[in-house]
Amino acid sequence: MAKMINKWLLAGAVTSAIFAGVANAKVSAQKAQELGGDIYTPMGSLRAGNADGSIPAWNGGITKAPAGYSVGDHHPDPFADDKVLFTIDASNYQQYADSLSEGQKALFKAYPDRYKMNVYQSRRTASYPQHVYDSIKRNAANAELIQDGNGIKGAATGIPFPFPEGGLELIWNHLTRYRGVNVEREAGQAAPLANGDYVLVKLKDELQQIYNEPNMTPEKLADGNVLFLFRQYVTSPARLAGTALLVHETMDQVKEPRKAWTYNTGQRRVRRAPNVAYDAPGTAADGLRTTDDFDMFNGAPDRYNWTIKGKKEMYIPYNSYKLHSDKVSYDDIIKPGVINQDLVRYEKHRVWVLEANLKEDTRHQYKKRVFYIDEDSWQIALEDIYDERDQLWRVAMAHAVNYYEVPTMWSTLETYYDLPSGRYLAIGLDNQEDMYNFQADFNGNHFTPSALRRIGRR
Repeated sequence: MAKMINKWLLAGAVTSAIFAGVANAKVSAQKAQELGGDIYTPMGSLRAGNADGSIPAWNGGITKAPAGYSVGDHHPDPFADDKVLFTIDASNYQQYADSLSEGQKALFKAYPDRYKMNVYQSRRTASYPQHVYDSIKRNAANAELIQDGNGIKGAATGIPFPFPEGGLELIWNHLTRYRGVNVEREAGQAAPLANGDYVLVKLKDELQQIYNEPNMTPEKLADGNVLFLFRQYVTSPARLAGTALLVHETMDQVKEPRKAWTYNTGQRRVRRAPNVAYDAPGTAADGLRTTDDFDMFNGAPDRYNWTIKGKKEMYIPYNSYKLHSDKVSYDDIIKPGVINQDLVRYEKHRVWVLEANLKEDTRHQYKKRVFYIDEDSWQIALEDIYDERDQLWRVAMAHAVNYYEVPTMWSTLETYYDLPSGRYLAIGLDNQEDMYNFQADFNGNHFTPSALRRIGRR
């Protein structure tokens, strides 16, 4: 089995490089039925582990919450007794170079006394509801790219392309991955100075994933042309409180581009905001991320050429329950240069390597982006970001946990390291906040400009 898996990885790298453009990723009904079988998981990843056993087989992921957990609690660590297997640091990282990203290597060089990777036993914990798995089988046989890859059709609920043939299919898997339906969260954001001083910005995010609603169909999605609705507003500090954002994300972004509105407390009015996209500055981010950095990547993919470079075994943040714990304070996490690495868990997992190169006839601050996407969840785990001089500029990481009451694999914290400035941005600090609510009840007017005006005036 190990030899077969290694041959598949090599063949996949060659095949994916060939099918770098817009491909039709529909597969036969027979192929779709292989999902959840002996070779593939229901998500399209390889069920088997790797040759040396450092990556285990997928056996369903987390299927029940730990004893004592109640919905609304911060999620206790199912693996609290796991010990560090070994540590990668500035003195030995070259021994592990084949399993590291260029961004991770750059962090070892930039912060030799601060950045390290505590590597733990790999646990393939990603899991999703059965109806999501069932939908993915249907999607596999019907989903297609449209409008040169700037939209999709024939899919609803769960990823559309479990057997991606090209880079656009792969990024659409990340964009549409299941994270529940109606979700609200309160979280902090910090952009510490080089000495570690920071001001905590608190935000409330509200997300309605139309694409993942119960009984959603491709036909309904095509009629409404809405992928998700998103609302975000700042609750503190006082000087920023009330600033708000509303986004209607579309399925076919050529037919109808993203709609966005902002509420500015100084002007006390709602404005259409067509520039809330691509490389516009992120909310209260002190210039340390772009709008399309949020959730590691969001929005239209049309400014880049997307190429799958194959699959690779890498050390990525995973099962980050220690970083998620309500026993940890924000001061425990936020440190000069990088977050507290004693709270970060790294594991070896197989990832898809996806390269995005800026098209010649368009513009963006980022000339090239390399994404490393977890095969089990389609969550972007790492990203290396290059400037117009082809110099490595930023390194992004998503620290994921399984929110096992759903269940879904999603980041609990995202970090964006800006190498030239020696600063970083941490988004999603939730240790001292109420836990994500995956049963949010949004009324029909919740995601409207008038509702945005009301929350901004509170």
